[in-house]
Amino acid sequence: MSTLALLVALLLVVVVVLLAAGAAYVVHRHPTWGQPLGAAFGAVTVMAALVGVILAR
Repeated sequence: MSTLALLVALLLVVVVVLLAAGAAYVVHRHPTWGQPLGAAFGAVTVMAALVGVILAR
């Protein structure tokens, strides 16, 4: 794997973690919206599905 590919993968991981943490924080601030851990896993699942679709093309 090239260095560029590793840097892009690292950046993608950081973005997914930030998105999941943001979703968990927002749901934590508004408890009627659901469970924070569920929202974080949902955000990671959506990002993984989007990356899968992009890589499949």
